[in-house]
Amino acid sequence: MEIEERQPASAGAGRAVPPGPRPREPAGHPPPGPSGPRRSPLTRRRSLIAAAAGCAVLGGVLVLLPSTDRGGAPRGAPGPVARAAGAVGAGVPAALPDLAALIGDREARVRTRPGDDASWAVLGAAYTERARRTAAAAYYPKAERALRTSLRVRPEGNVAALEGLASLAGARGDFRTAKRWGEEASKLAPKRWTTYPALIDAYSGLGDYKAVDRTLARLLELRPGPAARSVAARVYRDRGRREDAAAVLSDAAAGAAGPAEQAALLTQAGDLAWERGDVRDALDHYRAATSTDADAYDALAGQGRALAALGRTTEALRAYRAALAKRPVPRYALELGELYDTLRLGADARAQYGLLRDLVRRDGAAGVDDEPVAGLFEADHGDPRAAVTALRAEWQRQPGIAVADALGWALHRAGNDREALGFAVRATDAEHGGGVRSALYAYHRGQIERDLGLSGPARRHLAEALRINPSFSPLLAPAAREALTALGEPAAGGPPEESEDAQTAEGPADSGDPGGPVAPGGSVGTDRTGRSDGADSAGRPGVRSDASRPAGGSGDTPAAGSTGPSSTAAAPAPGAVPVSPGPASAPDAPERTAPR
Repeated sequence: MEIEERQPASAGAGRAVPPGPRPREPAGHPPPGPSGPRRSPLTRRRSLIAAAAGCAVLGGVLVLLPSTDRGGAPRGAPGPVARAAGAVGAGVPAALPDLAALIGDREARVRTRPGDDASWAVLGAAYTERARRTAAAAYYPKAERALRTSLRVRPEGNVAALEGLASLAGARGDFRTAKRWGEEASKLAPKRWTTYPALIDAYSGLGDYKAVDRTLARLLELRPGPAARSVAARVYRDRGRREDAAAVLSDAAAGAAGPAEQAALLTQAGDLAWERGDVRDALDHYRAATSTDADAYDALAGQGRALAALGRTTEALRAYRAALAKRPVPRYALELGELYDTLRLGADARAQYGLLRDLVRRDGAAGVDDEPVAGLFEADHGDPRAAVTALRAEWQRQPGIAVADALGWALHRAGNDREALGFAVRATDAEHGGGVRSALYAYHRGQIERDLGLSGPARRHLAEALRINPSFSPLLAPAAREALTALGEPAAGGPPEESEDAQTAEGPADSGDPGGPVAPGGSVGTDRTGRSDGADSAGRPGVRSDASRPAGGSGDTPAAGSTGPSSTAAAPAPGAVPVSPGPASAPDAPERTAPR
C-alpha cells in the first residue's frame, strides 16, 4: 500500500537442531552476563529434568485454560507486530505474516503522525525485508522513500534511518552506497551492532577484505549472538573455512529466536553442504528449513538444486517452479532453464531465459543490481560481448570476487582467454579474497587454462571442481568431465615441467616485475581467432563435447615464440576503483556459441 509522504509541520523526534525460540534482547545491547553462583553439571541436569517434568504437568493444565488474548496472541507473548519489529530491528528474518502486520501498523501510524521519524524508519526497514524475502522489487523504492522521509523529519543523529538505507543498498546489491550509509551510521553510534552486518556485506562486495575482518571482529565483540554468527559464517565460507562456518552456524541455530530466523540458518547450512558436494545432507537441511517456515523460498530452490543432482527431476522441476512463483529472482530462472536444457526441453528453457531477462529489467527499474547473474547468463546463453561490456562497468563499481569470476568467464566466452585468465586467477586467489571453495570458479579457471594450452593447471582445476562438488551444475559438470577426458592423463614418468606461461598464471598476484602479470582489465595480448564451438555429439543444448578433439589440437597451444597468458597484478587498494579496463580482445575474435 502506497503511503503519501507529507512534510510534517514540525520535525519530531553440521545439522543444527535448535532447541526452540528464545526471547530476543533489545537491538544494540550485548547479552547480559551470567549471574549467581555456578552450578555443577549434575545440578544443572537435575534442574532441566525437573523443569521438563513441571512443564509437562503444567502443559496439561494449560490445555484447559484460554490461551490467547482478544488479539489472538498467547497471553504474555508478543503479538505479530512486536515480533516483526524485534526481528527487523535486529536485522534477522521476520515471518511474512508478522511482517505484513508490522507494515500495516506503521503505515497507519505515519498517516496520523507524519512527524514520527522512528515509525518512518521502521516502515522503511520492513519494506526492505519484504522485498528481500519475496523479490517484490516495487518495495525497494517504497523503502527508500520511507527512509528518506525519516531523514527529512530528523536530519541530525538519525542512526536508524542511516542504518536502514545501508541495509536497503546492500539488498539492492549497491555495495558502494551501502558502505557510505553504513560508515556514516557507525560513526554516529559505534556501539550499535546492527549497523555492522550491512557494512560487512558492503566491504565483501567491494573486495575490501581487510575491512571485512576488522568489522567482523568488532561485530562479534559487541554482539556474539545468532545474527552475528550468521554473518561470521558467510565470511568464513568466503575464505574457504567451511568447517568454521558450519560450527558457528550450529551455534547460531541453537539461539534462533523464531521460525523465520531458524529457517534462514538451516538454509545457510544447506548451502554449505551443497557447496561441499554433500547433496543428501543439503536436501535434509533445505527440507528442515521449509518445514520450519513455509516461506523459506531460498530453501525451496535449494531443494530443486539437490533433487536434480539426485536424478529426481520431476520433483526438482516442481520445487523450482514453486520457488519462482513465490520469489521470482533471476538466479532461480537461470538454474531452471539450464535444467530444462539438460532434459532437451528447449522451448521450456527459452521461456525461463526470457523470464530471466524480464526479471533483470524489472529489478533494474527498482534499483537492484543483478549484473553478475545476468552476465553469466549472457555469456553462456546470450551475447558474450554484451556481457563483457556490462561486467567491465560492474568491475569498475564493485570489484568483488563474484564479479571477477563472471567477467573472466564472459571474456573467455567472447574469445579473449588471455585477459580472462587474470580475472579467473583473481577469483580463486586466497591472498586477495578468492579463497571460497567454489566448484564453478574452479571449473571456469580450468576451461580458460585448457583453451590456452595450459594442460597441467587445466587438469588440476577441472578435477578440483568435480572434487568440490561433482554435481555443481547439471549443464557444466558433464562438460568438466568431457574436458578432463579430452585432456587425458599426464605423460608417463610424471607431468612435464610447467611452462613459463603456467608459472606466470599461478605466480604471486602482487608481482612487481614490469614484465610479469598484468592486472585484470589491463592491456594484454589478444586471444586466437577463427574458432567456434558447436553442440555435443548427442545434440544436448548448451553443452559442447571435446572428447572427439585430441588434447593439444589446433588452437590449444600458443604459437612458437608466444609469451603466453598474463595474469593478475596486485589487487587494487581496499575500496579503490581500479584503472578503467580497455578493450583487449581483437575485433574479429570469435564468440563461443555454447557453454564450455
